[in-house]
Amino acid sequence: MTTATPTLTAERADLLETLAAHRHFLRYTVRGLTDDQARRRPTASELTLGGLLKHVAHQEAGWVRFVLEGPEAIATPTDDAGFQNWADEFVLLPGETLEGVLAEYAEIAERTDELVRMIPDLDASHPLPEAPWFQPGAVRSARRVFLHVVAETAQHAGHADILRESLDGQKTMG
Repeated sequence: MTTATPTLTAERADLLETLAAHRHFLRYTVRGLTDDQARRRPTASELTLGGLLKHVAHQEAGWVRFVLEGPEAIATPTDDAGFQNWADEFVLLPGETLEGVLAEYAEIAERTDELVRMIPDLDASHPLPEAPWFQPGAVRSARRVFLHVVAETAQHAGHADILRESLDGQKTMG
């Protein structure tokens, strides 16, 4: 990324601490679960704990690629294969395990944290790709991307808490 080492400013430290806190809440919801439990749908939703964790990890990885590479990194699917890959992001596929998804998420989180620490300029930005959920012509700075990852992780940690409580009564907090 860069050979210079940016100072760990209060802003960067806050981003890292907030990311770590919400990742912890999300990971905590799957503590002690089997792969079978992580695949169950305990509510009317299609969401499962394993699929939700996998989705959050892949979204974070995609947003990091966006910061580094630009809009092509998060392009909207346009064909059946792309839509199937997107759908597969929400489930533990045969051969995938909760332990494997947690390990992948830890690697992704480590890369994200390194980028938060090392990116030379949090104001560096790219245009967003064309998609129905993005305003035409919108751009995102690295800072805004990291804030989005925080928000996405926090939102899905809440979803995961509901799924876990529906599965076996366990709660993340309270």
